Amino acid sequence: MARYEHVHRVLTDWRTFCSSRGIGMSDFSKEKPWRTPSLVLEKDPPEHDRARAVLNRALSASVMKQLRDSLASAAEALIEKLLEARRFRRHSDIGRSLSAFRLPRRRRPAQGRARPLGAPANAAFNAFGPDNELRRDALAGAAPHAAWVSEQCRRENLSPDGIGAKIHESVDTGEISAEDARLLVRSLLSAGIDTTVNALGAAVYCLARFPTEMAKLNKNPSLARAAFEETIRFESPAQTFSRTTTRPAEIGGVQLDAGEKVLMLLGAANRDPRK
Repeated sequence: MARYEHVHRVLTDWRTFCSSRGIGMSDFSKEKPWRTPSLVLEKDPPEHDRARAVLNRALSASVMKQLRDSLASAAEALIEKLLEARRFRRHSDIGRSLSAFRLPRRRRPAQGRARPLGAPANAAFNAFGPDNELRRDALAGAAPHAAWVSEQCRRENLSPDGIGAKIHESVDTGEISAEDARLLVRSLLSAGIDTTVNALGAAVYCLARFPTEMAKLNKNPSLARAAFEETIRFESPAQTFSRTTTRPAEIGGVQLDAGEKVLMLLGAANRDPRK
């Protein structure tokens, strides 16, 4: 489905269109997930709500304010470097540099060599399907990287003043288990790679394509938040997600049985001229 109305309905009706059977094309009730399902993306309420509450607290405005100075300094240093170079690749030189800074810098030095997060991130997103050569190649090489990432998400490997440590504090209060805390830290790492890279790259790309909009932003920097939100709509960082029907449903004049996969084309819905 590609229309805003239909996609919005699916995303807001978890009782009919569930996430817990996988947000890719695989149905977790029929095949084994390639890794332990995400507590954020691949769970429904009330499990999702408990996980989301812990994340909301760990990523609160006060926490983000503490990180703002260090992130701004890193961004300004990167921009100075790119200005000197005059030419750059918007995704690799901007997106990956800034997204990779966010959480790993808040960790203690890990045991052994550091590894790039690109391989497990590629596997995480390519695992959504379809089951083609791209997906199989990504999953075939992901196991050692995914195991390394999982190990770094344990409490003993995290900086005591970082975001990950704040998530693990919820174990002490009994809100979540130690294993759930590790999975939530892993979710931050996954979410902080591809979609963040795509969003930052899209912002630069759109401003380069539309100089009149860039001029507006230069004249009034307070428009930055609105400009970034618009680039997320115009060039959706994630193009597709799936849900699975839990019961018969009718949408867009099409009758669906229980247990059917529906594929949402988010990029198309974000450009639906009806909306």
